[in-house]
Amino acid sequence: MITSLRQRYNAAFTEARYAAFTDDLNRAVRWPVDFRMAETPLFLDEHATRELIRAAHDITSQLAQPAFRDHAATAIPAGLSVPGETPWPHFLAVDFALCHDEQGRVTPRLIELQGFPTVAAWQVLLANGYRQHFEGVPPEFTTYFGGLDEAGYLAAMRTAMIGDCDPENVVLLEIEPEKQKTRVDFAATEKLLGVRPVCLSQVQRRGRKLFTHVDGREVAIERIFNRVIFDELLRRPDFQPGFNFTDEVDVQWAGHPNWYFRISKHAMPFLRSPYVPDCHFVSQLATVPDDLENYVLKPLYSFAGLGVDITPTREKIAAVPNPHEWILQRKVAYAPILATPDGPAKAELRLIFAGDGTGMPKLLNNLVRLTKGAMHGVDFNKGKTWVGASCAFHPAI
Repeated sequence: MITSLRQRYNAAFTEARYAAFTDDLNRAVRWPVDFRMAETPLFLDEHATRELIRAAHDITSQLAQPAFRDHAATAIPAGLSVPGETPWPHFLAVDFALCHDEQGRVTPRLIELQGFPTVAAWQVLLANGYRQHFEGVPPEFTTYFGGLDEAGYLAAMRTAMIGDCDPENVVLLEIEPEKQKTRVDFAATEKLLGVRPVCLSQVQRRGRKLFTHVDGREVAIERIFNRVIFDELLRRPDFQPGFNFTDEVDVQWAGHPNWYFRISKHAMPFLRSPYVPDCHFVSQLATVPDDLENYVLKPLYSFAGLGVDITPTREKIAAVPNPHEWILQRKVAYAPILATPDGPAKAELRLIFAGDGTGMPKLLNNLVRLTKGAMHGVDFNKGKTWVGASCAFHPAI
């Protein structure tokens, strides 16, 4: 990390500035922020930035291989395959722990990846908020990749979400979007890109056509920017969708649901890279490692850390249902890279990719989660400061 920037930023920080920062962002769009915003961004040096770009290329180049398609053929659970799969995913989110290498430099290690969109429009407002309210963010630093600025980033996201459709006929589809913790991103997407959030229950199907109502008008849905997570839908037997994803309908998918499964924890055992920790399907374990304290047990089909066991045992591994739906992954050591007034914080950085569906999506932006607990998440960071949602500024490379 860049010590001089960190010292300058921390010295200029005040609680009054943080309060103004959070107040402004809570009023920026029609829904407030339902998660904690960190007091600071990260400042990545050139080495860390280049390592992230290398890691991104290493992983996406493997996902583009024909052999990966063979591996991913079994990724979709029975009965959940959706018609009209796109040749390539429109979106990709890749999560890295920021660790130290043998020389003490920051290096990424893969935690998870998902062929699914993430908080993206909100990151524009968050990065701008740090620049506006705090001193010490170098004007030449950026959160974007590939030579993009804010306008270029939004143009790329617009292409991925809207394609050649009229935004009027594109919806951000979610289950009760107004109740989701990420609703601020849905509101930011509507403000910046013109794609409005619509609940899955508010979609009507007639034949192969889908419709919704806006201000009392019936509007045809031509394209879906999909934010519905299958496992959440399956956990809601009380919820009545307006159509079934497995129906044959005339609609374009921006983020086809099948890619949520194909590029997921299911992909981890396929990847071979210095940036990827040792990982195996439980069903394919020749032997259980003796040092299980250095491993984590994860279900394939869960989101936001649900079901993850950070203290696996031989008994737990032997008892997992459907061993082909679980992975055993070597833990990585998050580095205490961020100096804060009340102790160091660790960071997880998500690389945000998007594309037009004709090839592997491109690296565009990032988001960061800061923690001082054993895991990322509210329960592990209660009462702590300088933790929560953030972003990373880095040299424009």
